[in-house]
Amino acid sequence: MSAVEHRYEVRSRQVRYSGRIFEVVSEEVTMPGGGTATRDLVRHVGAVAVVALDDAGQVVLIRQYRQPIGRRLWELPAGLTDVAGEDPAVTAARELAEEVDLTAGRLDVLVDLHSSPGFTDELVRVFLARDLADVPEQQRHDRHDEEADLQIVRIDLDEAVGMVLAGEITNASCVAGLLAAARARDAGWSALRGADAALPG
Repeated sequence: MSAVEHRYEVRSRQVRYSGRIFEVVSEEVTMPGGGTATRDLVRHVGAVAVVALDDAGQVVLIRQYRQPIGRRLWELPAGLTDVAGEDPAVTAARELAEEVDLTAGRLDVLVDLHSSPGFTDELVRVFLARDLADVPEQQRHDRHDEEADLQIVRIDLDEAVGMVLAGEITNASCVAGLLAAARARDAGWSALRGADAALPG
């Protein structure tokens, strides 16, 4: 006899804050065994990130200031999926060009992650970019705000993985992307999904 999974149903929903990138809501949800519970959560537009790997086996990392943490973090080129109907691969290519002045001849999907499902539905798709080329100088994006302060470096992929394991890289999509890239490389890139692979869920 198989157990029947409880179906969680939203009985009521109240928007506490609504902005361009996310909204904060309180939802009353049915619980197993009867009754309901209120859950506060963040509905997020989603994001992409890019592990840009050059022919020498180096990945392109950025160091960017993040106000919630109060310091600079090592990260991947990344951005919001906030353009309605835009293919995530197109978003990824644009962010790669805008943040690190690169184009990619090939994009594949490395990994998808829910960044912190205890409170947000944010989904981040991490791409692998290869066959890199520089954006011509006259076509480069003029970076503003925190992006004007970006530090861009290239680090050997295995060294970057070592930084993850040493706790020097803590950004979730960067951690996941670097570990997935190293594993995919060691498997001869056989596990990669196409850039147009369906999003989970």
